[in-house]
Amino acid sequence: MNIGNSPSVNIATAAASQGPAGDAVQILVLRKALNTQAAGALALIEAIPQPPQLATEGSLGRHVNTYA
Repeated sequence: MNIGNSPSVNIATAAASQGPAGDAVQILVLRKALNTQAAGALALIEAIPQPPQLATEGSLGRHVNTYA
């Protein structure tokens, strides 16, 4: 997952390009940190187990009573 093309990062990068070279380095470090966090978040989301499948045969778990 690459968030380098998001509008907020592009605006920050454009603003930093007008300043000293140190600001550009800080923006590159920020972008790298955000990409690392995004990759970690994606790994956590993918690690979530799939919910169990609903019953398709038998007498239990196939019908839902919707009386209120």
